[in-house]
Amino acid sequence: MADESKAEIPATWDACLDFGLRRFFYSSLAGAVFGFLIFRSPATRWASIAFGAGVGIGSAYSECSHL
Repeated sequence: MADESKAEIPATWDACLDFGLRRFFYSSLAGAVFGFLIFRSPATRWASIAFGAGVGIGSAYSECSHL
């Protein structure tokens, strides 16, 4: 009975968390590489990293909204 009362994360939330973290990391990494190769200013490099992170989070949110 005690095992039934424990709260577990549903599979959809687990998949969404996985999507979010993975896409955030890979998009930020792609933004960092792109910013390092294209831009000279540190501010624009950070902006490309932030843009990549936003794209990753947005795509994960879009994917999770369909689940």
